[in-house]
Amino acid sequence: WRRMNHRIVFMGSPEFALPSLHRLAENYEIAGVVTQPDRKSGRGRKLTPPPVKTAANSLGLPVIQPPSLRDPEAMDVLENWSPSLIVVAAFGQILRKPVLNLPAFGCINVHASLLPRWRGASPIHHAILHGDSETGVTIMKMDEGLDTGPILSRSSIPISPDETTGDLSEKLADLGAKLLIRTLPDYINGAVRPVPQSEEGATYAPMLKKQDGQLDFSQPAEVLARKVRAFAPWPGTYFEAPRGLIKVHSARAVTGNLIPGRQVVKEGLPGVGTSDGILVFEALQPAGKTVMRGDIFLQGAQDWTN
Repeated sequence: WRRMNHRIVFMGSPEFALPSLHRLAENYEIAGVVTQPDRKSGRGRKLTPPPVKTAANSLGLPVIQPPSLRDPEAMDVLENWSPSLIVVAAFGQILRKPVLNLPAFGCINVHASLLPRWRGASPIHHAILHGDSETGVTIMKMDEGLDTGPILSRSSIPISPDETTGDLSEKLADLGAKLLIRTLPDYINGAVRPVPQSEEGATYAPMLKKQDGQLDFSQPAEVLARKVRAFAPWPGTYFEAPRGLIKVHSARAVTGNLIPGRQVVKEGLPGVGTSDGILVFEALQPAGKTVMRGDIFLQGAQDWTN
C-alpha cells in the first residue's frame, strides 16, 4: 500500500491519539487533521488547544476544529481533502453517515478496549473500575452505532494491580498505534475482513463527570481503591471532611472492621472505615493545599481520629 496512492485524514483530540498520529505521519500521506475546538482549562481558564492540534502543527499538517462535523464548512474541507481513509482515535464526536461514507475505505477507529466490552467514551476508566484483569485495543471499521462496528484486529495486555488510568492510557496509546500500522495494509489489500461484533458481553462506558469522583464509604474498600486508580488523573476522587473537601491521589484497601465513614490511623496513615475493610490514604490534597503524603497530612490533622 503505497503512501503516495492514499490520502488519510486523522481525527483525534487527547494525548491518547498522539502515537497513532505520529506513526501514520511516518508511514502515509496525511491530508489533514480534525480535532476538537480549543477549550478553557486550568485555574486561569486559559484557552488551551487539544494535544492533537499541537502535534499536527509541529508536523506541518492542516488542521480544522469544527464544533460539529455537521457544519457545512467542515464537510467542504473534508471533501476537498478527498481521503481514501479516515482514521479516528479518541476524537470526541460521533461520525454521521456523510462522513462515514466519504472515504473509499471507510473510517477506522482505534478504540481502547477489547470490544464489545466497554464501548463508549471512557473504556480505560471502566476497565480498572470494574476490576478487569486485562484490557487492550481494538481496530474497528466504524458504523453509525457507538463503537458497534465490525472488528479488524485486537491486541490485549494485563492490567496490573496498582495501575491508574493515566498509566494504562499511555500503554494502550502505544499498543494502538502499533496495531493500527500493522492492520492497515492488510485491510486495504483485502487480507483482513471486518468481523461483526457479538452483542453478547457488550458493556457501555459512559462519559465521566467531576461529581462521579465522590467516594462513598458504604462501598467496600477494594471497590473504592479501584475507583481512586480509575479516576486518576481525571476526574479525580474526593470526600467531604469537617474541614472541607479532600482530594485523594493514592489509596489502598486493607483488612479491618470499622463503621463506614469512621476515621482511623492505620499503618501510620489516615484511613476510613468502609462496608468491607479500611481505605488507607497514601496521598491526599486538602482544600487549598498541595498534594501530600498521608503521614505528612496527619501531622497537620491532629483531630483526624476525633
